[in-house]
Amino acid sequence: MLKPVPLFGIGVTGKSVNVNAQERLNLYCELQTDPETNTLAIYGTPGLAAESNYGSNPARGAYSMGDYKYYVVSDTLWQEANDGTMTNRGTLLTTGGKVSMIDNGTQIIIVDGTYGYIYNTVTLVFAQITDVDFPGADTVTFQNGYFIINRPGTGEFYISALYDGLSWDALDFATAESNPDPLVRVLSNNGQLILFGGISTEFWGDSGAADFPFARIGGSAIEWGLAARWSLCKYDNSLAFLRKNRLGQVQVCTLSGYNAVPISTPELDHVINSYPSVSDASAFAYMLGGHAFYQITFPSANDGDGQSWLYDNQSNSWSKVGGEFSRHRAELQVQYLDQSFVTDFENGLTYTLSEDVFTDNGATIVRQLISRHQPTGDFSKMGRMWLEMEAGVGLVSGQGSDPQVMLQISRDGGHGFGAEIWRSFGQIGKYRARAVWNALGRARDWTFKFRITDPVKVVLVAAWGAYGR
Repeated sequence: MLKPVPLFGIGVTGKSVNVNAQERLNLYCELQTDPETNTLAIYGTPGLAAESNYGSNPARGAYSMGDYKYYVVSDTLWQEANDGTMTNRGTLLTTGGKVSMIDNGTQIIIVDGTYGYIYNTVTLVFAQITDVDFPGADTVTFQNGYFIINRPGTGEFYISALYDGLSWDALDFATAESNPDPLVRVLSNNGQLILFGGISTEFWGDSGAADFPFARIGGSAIEWGLAARWSLCKYDNSLAFLRKNRLGQVQVCTLSGYNAVPISTPELDHVINSYPSVSDASAFAYMLGGHAFYQITFPSANDGDGQSWLYDNQSNSWSKVGGEFSRHRAELQVQYLDQSFVTDFENGLTYTLSEDVFTDNGATIVRQLISRHQPTGDFSKMGRMWLEMEAGVGLVSGQGSDPQVMLQISRDGGHGFGAEIWRSFGQIGKYRARAVWNALGRARDWTFKFRITDPVKVVLVAAWGAYGR
Protein backbone atom coordinates (compact mmCIF):
# COMPACT_ATOMS: atom_id res chain seq x y z
CA MET A 1 0.00 0.00 0.00
CA LEU A 2 1.35 3.41 -0.96
CA LYS A 3 1.80 5.87 1.88
CA PRO A 4 2.94 9.50 1.94
CA VAL A 5 6.72 9.82 2.18
CA PRO A 6 7.84 13.09 3.86
CA LEU A 7 10.61 13.90 1.40
CA PHE A 8 10.23 17.67 1.34
CA GLY A 9 11.76 19.89 4.02
CA ILE A 10 13.19 23.39 4.38
CA GLY A 11 16.70 22.47 5.53
CA VAL A 12 20.02 22.72 3.68
CA THR A 13 23.07 20.54 4.06
CA GLY A 14 26.17 21.98 5.67
CA LYS A 15 28.21 20.32 8.39
CA SER A 16 27.28 16.70 7.67
CA VAL A 17 25.09 15.06 5.02
CA ASN A 18 24.34 12.31 7.54
CA VAL A 19 22.55 14.91 9.64
CA ASN A 20 20.96 16.84 6.79
CA ALA A 21 21.40 16.06 3.10
CA GLN A 22 18.74 18.44 1.79
CA GLU A 23 19.34 20.67 -1.18
CA ARG A 24 17.11 22.76 -3.44
CA LEU A 25 18.61 24.15 -6.60
CA ASN A 26 16.50 26.73 -8.47
CA LEU A 27 13.50 25.69 -6.38
CA TYR A 28 11.79 27.39 -3.46
CA CYS A 29 9.37 26.23 -0.76
CA GLU A 30 5.84 27.43 -0.12
CA LEU A 31 4.00 26.58 3.09
CA GLN A 32 0.34 25.78 2.49
CA THR A 33 -1.98 27.45 5.00
CA ASP A 34 -4.85 25.14 4.01
CA PRO A 35 -3.06 22.00 2.77
CA GLU A 36 -5.02 19.61 0.57
CA THR A 37 -2.20 17.22 -0.32
CA ASN A 38 0.92 18.35 1.54
CA THR A 39 1.90 21.16 3.91
CA LEU A 40 4.87 22.06 1.72
CA ALA A 41 4.98 22.60 -2.04
CA ILE A 42 8.11 23.20 -4.13
CA TYR A 43 8.10 25.68 -7.04
CA GLY A 44 10.65 26.62 -9.69
CA THR A 45 12.42 29.95 -9.26
CA PRO A 46 11.89 32.64 -11.94
CA GLY A 47 13.80 32.63 -15.19
CA LEU A 48 15.53 35.47 -17.01
CA ALA A 49 14.09 37.13 -20.11
CA ALA A 50 16.46 39.39 -22.10
CA GLU A 51 15.63 43.09 -21.83
CA SER A 52 18.50 45.34 -22.99
CA ASN A 53 22.16 45.13 -23.95
CA TYR A 54 24.85 47.62 -22.91
CA GLY A 55 27.77 45.74 -24.44
CA SER A 56 30.56 43.68 -22.93
CA ASN A 57 30.93 45.48 -19.58
CA PRO A 58 28.63 44.68 -16.63
CA ALA A 59 26.61 47.42 -14.96
CA ARG A 60 28.17 49.08 -11.93
CA GLY A 61 24.92 50.57 -10.64
CA ALA A 62 21.19 50.33 -11.29
CA TYR A 63 18.43 52.71 -10.24
CA SER A 64 14.91 53.74 -11.21
CA MET A 65 13.21 57.12 -10.94
CA GLY A 66 9.97 58.20 -12.52
CA ASP A 67 9.60 56.97 -16.08
CA TYR A 68 13.16 55.69 -16.47
CA LYS A 69 15.71 53.13 -15.39
CA TYR A 70 19.30 54.27 -14.97
CA TYR A 71 22.42 52.12 -15.36
CA VAL A 72 26.06 53.01 -14.89
CA VAL A 73 28.10 50.89 -17.32
CA SER A 74 31.85 51.47 -17.45
CA ASP A 75 32.13 55.29 -17.38
CA THR A 76 28.65 56.07 -18.74
CA LEU A 77 25.33 56.89 -17.11
CA TRP A 78 22.57 55.47 -19.30
CA GLN A 79 18.88 56.37 -19.12
CA GLU A 80 16.49 53.70 -20.40
CA ALA A 81 12.85 54.37 -21.26
CA ASN A 82 10.02 51.87 -21.09
CA ASP A 83 10.23 51.31 -24.87
CA GLY A 84 13.90 50.32 -24.54
CA THR A 85 15.38 53.60 -25.81
CA MET A 86 18.82 54.13 -24.25
CA THR A 87 20.21 57.64 -23.84
CA ASN A 88 23.73 58.59 -22.71
CA ARG A 89 23.31 61.09 -19.85
CA GLY A 90 26.90 61.63 -18.69
CA THR A 91 30.45 60.41 -18.23
CA LEU A 92 32.13 59.36 -14.98
CA LEU A 93 35.84 59.59 -14.21
CA THR A 94 36.09 55.90 -13.25
CA THR A 95 35.30 52.71 -15.16
CA GLY A 96 35.23 49.94 -12.54
CA GLY A 97 33.77 49.09 -9.15
CA LYS A 98 30.21 49.41 -7.96
CA VAL A 99 28.62 52.83 -7.56
CA SER A 100 25.95 54.01 -5.11
CA MET A 101 22.95 55.97 -6.42
CA ILE A 102 19.89 57.73 -4.99
CA ASP A 103 17.73 60.79 -5.75
CA ASN A 104 16.23 63.78 -3.92
CA GLY A 105 13.27 64.27 -6.24
CA THR A 106 15.07 66.19 -8.98
CA GLN A 107 18.74 65.18 -8.68
CA ILE A 108 20.26 61.72 -8.95
CA ILE A 109 23.58 61.48 -7.13
CA ILE A 110 26.22 58.90 -8.03
CA VAL A 111 29.32 58.19 -5.91
CA ASP A 112 32.09 55.82 -6.98
CA GLY A 113 34.44 55.80 -3.97
CA THR A 114 36.40 58.88 -5.02
CA TYR A 115 34.16 61.19 -7.00
CA GLY A 116 30.56 62.30 -6.95
CA TYR A 117 28.22 63.29 -9.77
CA ILE A 118 24.78 64.86 -10.11
CA TYR A 119 22.30 64.27 -12.90
CA ASN A 120 19.45 66.78 -12.83
CA THR A 121 16.32 65.08 -14.17
CA VAL A 122 14.66 68.44 -14.86
CA THR A 123 17.44 70.32 -16.66
CA LEU A 124 19.02 67.07 -18.00
CA VAL A 125 22.47 68.35 -16.95
CA PHE A 126 25.12 65.91 -15.73
CA ALA A 127 27.94 67.40 -13.64
CA GLN A 128 30.77 66.29 -11.42
CA ILE A 129 30.59 67.50 -7.83
CA THR A 130 33.48 69.98 -7.75
CA ASP A 131 32.84 71.61 -4.37
CA VAL A 132 36.21 71.47 -2.56
CA ASP A 133 34.40 70.43 0.63
CA PHE A 134 33.07 67.24 -0.95
CA PRO A 135 35.25 64.53 0.67
CA GLY A 136 34.56 61.65 -1.73
CA ALA A 137 32.20 58.81 -0.85
CA ASP A 138 31.69 55.05 -1.05
CA THR A 139 27.93 55.11 -0.45
CA VAL A 140 25.12 57.63 -0.37
CA THR A 141 21.59 57.80 1.01
CA PHE A 142 18.87 60.45 1.30
CA GLN A 143 16.85 61.64 4.25
CA ASN A 144 14.81 64.76 5.06
CA GLY A 145 16.15 66.78 2.12
CA TYR A 146 19.83 65.86 2.52
CA PHE A 147 22.15 63.58 0.62
CA ILE A 148 24.26 61.75 3.22
CA ILE A 149 27.59 60.11 2.42
CA ASN A 150 30.33 58.27 4.28
CA ARG A 151 33.88 59.55 3.97
CA PRO A 152 36.01 56.58 2.79
CA GLY A 153 38.25 54.99 5.40
CA THR A 154 36.81 56.96 8.34
CA GLY A 155 33.88 56.94 10.73
CA GLU A 156 32.71 60.31 9.39
CA PHE A 157 29.54 61.05 7.45
CA TYR A 158 28.67 64.29 5.66
CA ILE A 159 25.43 65.94 4.58
CA SER A 160 24.84 68.04 1.49
CA ALA A 161 23.07 71.37 1.33
CA LEU A 162 19.30 71.04 1.49
CA TYR A 163 18.10 69.48 -1.79
CA ASP A 164 21.39 70.32 -3.51
CA GLY A 165 23.96 67.59 -4.04
CA LEU A 166 26.39 69.99 -5.71
CA SER A 167 26.89 72.03 -2.52
CA TRP A 168 28.77 70.75 0.57
CA ASP A 169 30.18 72.35 3.71
CA ALA A 170 33.34 71.04 5.40
CA LEU A 171 31.71 71.58 8.82
CA ASP A 172 28.55 69.58 8.02
CA PHE A 173 29.76 66.22 9.26
CA ALA A 174 29.63 63.98 12.31
CA THR A 175 31.36 60.79 13.42
CA ALA A 176 29.98 57.42 14.43
CA GLU A 177 30.91 57.19 18.08
CA SER A 178 30.13 53.76 19.53
CA ASN A 179 33.21 52.09 18.00
CA PRO A 180 36.27 53.33 16.11
CA ASP A 181 35.63 51.05 13.11
CA PRO A 182 35.35 52.95 9.79
CA LEU A 183 31.94 53.24 8.19
CA VAL A 184 31.19 50.69 5.50
CA ARG A 185 27.83 52.08 4.39
CA VAL A 186 25.15 54.65 5.22
CA LEU A 187 21.46 53.95 4.65
CA SER A 188 18.20 55.64 5.59
CA ASN A 189 15.37 53.34 6.65
CA ASN A 190 12.04 53.99 8.36
CA GLY A 191 12.96 57.59 9.13
CA GLN A 192 16.30 56.74 10.74
CA LEU A 193 19.85 57.15 9.48
CA ILE A 194 21.75 53.89 9.98
CA LEU A 195 25.55 53.93 10.03
CA PHE A 196 27.10 50.53 9.37
CA GLY A 197 30.66 49.97 10.48
CA GLY A 198 32.71 46.83 10.14
CA ILE A 199 31.81 45.48 13.58
CA SER A 200 29.14 47.88 14.89
CA THR A 201 26.04 49.75 13.78
CA GLU A 202 24.60 53.06 14.98
CA PHE A 203 21.19 54.69 14.57
CA TRP A 204 20.77 58.44 14.18
CA GLY A 205 17.67 60.61 13.90
CA ASP A 206 16.80 64.11 12.74
CA SER A 207 16.99 66.33 15.83
CA GLY A 208 15.91 69.50 14.01
CA ALA A 209 19.01 71.37 15.17
CA ALA A 210 19.93 74.32 12.96
CA ASP A 211 23.68 73.70 12.76
CA PHE A 212 23.62 69.92 12.12
CA PRO A 213 20.24 68.17 11.99
CA PHE A 214 21.24 64.59 12.92
CA ALA A 215 21.93 63.20 16.38
CA ARG A 216 22.76 59.73 17.67
CA ILE A 217 19.90 57.81 19.26
CA GLY A 218 21.17 56.86 22.71
CA GLY A 219 21.30 53.18 23.59
CA SER A 220 20.59 52.03 20.05
CA ALA A 221 24.06 50.93 18.90
CA ILE A 222 24.58 47.22 18.28
CA GLU A 223 27.77 45.17 18.30
CA TRP A 224 27.24 43.81 14.80
CA GLY A 225 28.63 45.36 11.67
CA LEU A 226 28.41 44.94 7.92
CA ALA A 227 30.63 42.16 6.58
CA ALA A 228 30.02 42.99 2.90
CA ARG A 229 29.04 46.50 1.78
CA TRP A 230 26.81 45.38 -1.11
CA SER A 231 25.06 42.61 0.83
CA LEU A 232 22.85 45.25 2.46
CA CYS A 233 19.47 45.98 0.91
CA LYS A 234 15.94 46.86 1.89
CA TYR A 235 14.02 43.65 2.39
CA ASP A 236 10.32 43.28 3.13
CA ASN A 237 9.70 45.74 6.02
CA SER A 238 13.31 45.74 7.19
CA LEU A 239 16.90 45.41 6.01
CA ALA A 240 18.86 42.26 5.26
CA PHE A 241 22.64 41.96 5.24
CA LEU A 242 25.68 39.85 6.01
CA ARG A 243 26.72 40.67 9.56
CA LYS A 244 29.84 40.13 11.64
CA ASN A 245 31.17 41.14 15.06
CA ARG A 246 34.42 40.88 17.00
CA LEU A 247 34.17 37.08 17.09
CA GLY A 248 34.79 37.02 13.34
CA GLN A 249 32.30 34.63 11.76
CA VAL A 250 29.45 35.95 9.62
CA GLN A 251 25.70 35.36 9.37
CA VAL A 252 22.87 36.65 7.22
CA CYS A 253 20.44 38.68 9.31
CA THR A 254 17.56 41.14 9.22
CA LEU A 255 17.09 44.20 11.40
CA SER A 256 14.30 44.03 13.95
CA GLY A 257 14.23 47.35 15.78
CA TYR A 258 17.76 47.74 17.11
CA ASN A 259 18.55 44.03 16.90
CA ALA A 260 20.23 42.07 14.12
CA VAL A 261 18.30 38.79 13.97
CA PRO A 262 19.94 35.89 12.09
CA ILE A 263 17.98 34.29 9.25
CA SER A 264 20.76 31.97 8.09
CA THR A 265 20.80 28.54 9.71
CA PRO A 266 23.81 26.96 11.47
CA GLU A 267 24.18 24.65 8.45
CA LEU A 268 24.27 27.59 6.01
CA ASP A 269 26.54 29.58 8.34
CA HIS A 270 29.00 26.69 8.16
CA VAL A 271 28.92 26.82 4.36
CA ILE A 272 29.24 30.60 4.11
CA ASN A 273 32.15 30.76 6.54
CA SER A 274 34.01 28.14 4.51
CA TYR A 275 34.20 30.50 1.51
CA PRO A 276 37.66 32.07 0.98
CA SER A 277 36.18 35.59 1.11
CA VAL A 278 32.78 37.06 1.98
CA SER A 279 33.54 40.78 1.82
CA ASP A 280 32.78 40.76 -1.94
CA ALA A 281 29.25 39.38 -1.44
CA SER A 282 26.40 41.29 -3.03
CA ALA A 283 22.64 40.99 -2.68
CA PHE A 284 19.26 42.26 -3.82
CA ALA A 285 15.64 41.67 -2.86
CA TYR A 286 12.40 41.33 -4.79
CA MET A 287 8.78 40.21 -4.38
CA LEU A 288 7.14 37.45 -6.40
CA GLY A 289 3.81 35.72 -5.84
CA GLY A 290 3.53 36.91 -2.25
CA HIS A 291 7.10 35.83 -1.40
CA ALA A 292 9.76 38.32 -0.35
CA PHE A 293 13.08 36.98 -1.65
CA TYR A 294 16.60 37.98 -0.63
CA GLN A 295 19.29 36.77 -3.04
CA ILE A 296 22.94 36.90 -1.98
CA THR A 297 25.93 35.92 -4.10
CA PHE A 298 29.45 35.03 -2.97
CA PRO A 299 31.72 35.51 -6.01
CA SER A 300 34.79 33.91 -4.37
CA ALA A 301 33.09 30.57 -3.65
CA ASN A 302 33.76 27.43 -5.72
CA ASP A 303 37.20 28.55 -6.90
CA GLY A 304 35.86 31.82 -8.25
CA ASP A 305 32.77 30.40 -9.98
CA GLY A 306 30.70 31.82 -7.14
CA GLN A 307 27.59 30.65 -5.32
CA SER A 308 24.17 32.28 -4.97
CA TRP A 309 21.62 31.65 -2.23
CA LEU A 310 17.96 32.63 -2.10
CA TYR A 311 16.06 33.25 1.14
CA ASP A 312 12.25 33.17 1.25
CA ASN A 313 10.54 34.72 4.26
CA GLN A 314 7.26 32.88 3.63
CA SER A 315 8.82 29.52 4.49
CA ASN A 316 12.00 30.79 6.22
CA SER A 317 14.01 28.58 3.90
CA TRP A 318 17.15 28.83 1.78
CA SER A 319 17.85 27.44 -1.70
CA LYS A 320 20.71 27.57 -4.15
CA VAL A 321 20.12 29.50 -7.37
CA GLY A 322 22.21 29.44 -10.53
CA GLY A 323 24.39 26.35 -10.89
CA GLU A 324 25.07 23.71 -8.28
CA PHE A 325 28.64 24.98 -8.06
CA SER A 326 28.37 28.37 -9.76
CA ARG A 327 26.60 31.67 -9.18
CA HIS A 328 23.36 33.01 -10.60
CA ARG A 329 23.71 35.47 -13.48
CA ALA A 330 21.88 38.31 -11.70
CA GLU A 331 24.02 40.94 -9.95
CA LEU A 332 22.07 44.21 -9.49
CA GLN A 333 18.31 44.64 -9.29
CA VAL A 334 15.98 47.55 -9.87
CA GLN A 335 12.21 47.73 -9.46
CA TYR A 336 10.49 49.51 -12.35
CA LEU A 337 6.81 49.60 -13.27
CA ASP A 338 6.05 46.82 -10.76
CA GLN A 339 8.58 44.47 -12.33
CA SER A 340 12.04 43.32 -11.27
CA PHE A 341 14.93 43.97 -13.65
CA VAL A 342 18.40 42.54 -13.04
CA THR A 343 21.81 43.04 -14.59
CA ASP A 344 24.26 40.33 -15.65
CA PHE A 345 27.41 39.96 -13.55
CA GLU A 346 29.81 39.57 -16.48
CA ASN A 347 28.36 41.56 -19.39
CA GLY A 348 26.02 44.43 -20.20
CA LEU A 349 22.83 42.39 -20.56
CA THR A 350 19.79 43.16 -18.44
CA TYR A 351 16.84 40.87 -17.82
CA THR A 352 13.39 40.71 -16.35
CA LEU A 353 12.79 38.15 -13.59
CA SER A 354 9.70 36.19 -14.57
CA GLU A 355 7.98 33.12 -13.16
CA ASP A 356 6.61 32.48 -16.66
CA VAL A 357 10.09 32.11 -18.17
CA PHE A 358 11.75 28.70 -17.78
CA THR A 359 15.29 29.40 -19.02
CA ASP A 360 17.97 31.93 -18.16
CA ASN A 361 17.97 33.87 -21.44
CA GLY A 362 17.74 30.58 -23.33
CA ALA A 363 20.20 28.66 -21.14
CA THR A 364 18.99 25.56 -19.30
CA ILE A 365 17.91 25.97 -15.69
CA VAL A 366 18.74 22.79 -13.76
CA ARG A 367 16.22 22.25 -10.97
CA GLN A 368 17.30 19.74 -8.37
CA LEU A 369 15.99 18.54 -5.03
CA ILE A 370 17.74 16.27 -2.55
CA SER A 371 15.23 14.94 -0.06
CA ARG A 372 15.18 14.51 3.67
CA HIS A 373 16.60 11.23 5.00
CA GLN A 374 14.09 8.38 5.20
CA PRO A 375 15.57 6.00 7.81
CA THR A 376 13.79 2.65 8.31
CA GLY A 377 15.95 1.26 11.12
CA ASP A 378 16.70 -2.00 9.36
CA PHE A 379 16.95 -2.98 5.73
CA SER A 380 13.67 -2.46 3.92
CA LYS A 381 12.48 -2.75 0.35
CA MET A 382 10.77 -0.04 -1.63
CA GLY A 383 8.54 -1.70 -4.18
CA ARG A 384 7.19 1.52 -5.69
CA MET A 385 7.45 5.27 -5.38
CA TRP A 386 5.72 8.02 -7.29
CA LEU A 387 6.27 11.73 -7.32
CA GLU A 388 3.22 13.94 -7.53
CA MET A 389 3.93 16.98 -9.70
CA GLU A 390 1.95 19.43 -11.78
CA ALA A 391 1.67 17.26 -14.88
CA GLY A 392 0.72 17.97 -18.47
CA VAL A 393 2.99 21.02 -18.73
CA GLY A 394 4.95 19.79 -21.76
CA LEU A 395 5.70 22.11 -24.66
CA VAL A 396 4.22 21.75 -28.12
CA SER A 397 7.56 20.74 -29.64
CA GLY A 398 11.29 20.52 -28.98
CA GLN A 399 12.96 20.05 -25.63
CA GLY A 400 10.25 19.89 -23.01
CA SER A 401 7.59 18.37 -25.29
CA ASP A 402 7.84 15.23 -23.11
CA PRO A 403 9.31 16.62 -19.86
CA GLN A 404 11.33 14.23 -17.75
CA VAL A 405 12.29 13.98 -14.09
CA MET A 406 15.38 12.07 -13.01
CA LEU A 407 15.67 10.00 -9.83
CA GLN A 408 18.86 8.90 -8.10
CA ILE A 409 18.96 7.07 -4.77
CA SER A 410 21.53 7.27 -1.98
CA ARG A 411 21.76 4.32 0.38
CA ASP A 412 24.79 5.56 2.33
CA GLY A 413 23.42 8.57 4.17
CA GLY A 414 23.57 10.99 1.25
CA HIS A 415 27.27 10.58 0.40
CA GLY A 416 26.80 8.95 -2.99
CA PHE A 417 23.94 8.44 -5.42
CA GLY A 418 23.19 5.56 -7.78
CA ALA A 419 22.21 5.36 -11.43
CA GLU A 420 19.94 7.93 -13.06
CA ILE A 421 16.38 6.74 -13.71
CA TRP A 422 14.30 9.08 -15.89
CA ARG A 423 10.53 9.25 -16.07
CA SER A 424 8.05 11.45 -17.96
CA PHE A 425 5.74 13.73 -16.00
CA GLY A 426 3.30 14.48 -18.75
CA GLN A 427 3.12 15.73 -22.30
CA ILE A 428 0.98 18.78 -22.92
CA GLY A 429 -2.51 18.25 -21.51
CA LYS A 430 -1.71 14.90 -19.85
CA TYR A 431 -2.77 16.13 -16.43
CA ARG A 432 -3.11 12.69 -14.84
CA ALA A 433 0.45 11.64 -15.62
CA ARG A 434 2.65 10.53 -12.73
CA ALA A 435 6.36 9.82 -12.47
CA VAL A 436 6.49 6.26 -11.10
CA TRP A 437 9.50 4.12 -10.18
CA ASN A 438 9.26 0.41 -9.31
CA ALA A 439 11.52 -2.13 -7.57
CA LEU A 440 13.96 0.35 -6.07
CA GLY A 441 15.84 -2.16 -3.94
CA ARG A 442 16.75 -2.26 -0.25
CA ALA A 443 18.27 0.22 2.19
CA ARG A 444 18.29 1.28 5.84
CA ASP A 445 18.40 4.98 4.99
CA TRP A 446 16.90 6.31 1.80
CA THR A 447 17.82 9.71 0.34
CA PHE A 448 16.40 10.74 -3.02
CA LYS A 449 17.67 13.17 -5.63
CA PHE A 450 15.31 14.55 -8.29
CA ARG A 451 16.44 16.65 -11.27
CA ILE A 452 14.52 18.42 -14.06
CA THR A 453 16.28 20.15 -16.97
CA ASP A 454 13.37 20.73 -19.35
CA PRO A 455 12.19 24.36 -19.84
CA VAL A 456 8.73 23.82 -18.32
CA LYS A 457 6.80 24.81 -15.22
CA VAL A 458 7.95 22.79 -12.20
CA VAL A 459 5.77 22.21 -9.14
CA LEU A 460 6.51 19.35 -6.75
CA VAL A 461 3.48 18.47 -4.63
CA ALA A 462 4.07 15.23 -2.70
CA ALA A 463 5.71 11.80 -2.80
CA TRP A 464 4.24 8.37 -2.10
CA GLY A 465 5.98 5.07 -1.54
CA ALA A 466 5.52 1.42 -0.52
CA TYR A 467 8.07 0.06 1.96
CA GLY A 468 8.36 -3.60 2.95
CA ARG A 469 10.72 -6.09 4.56
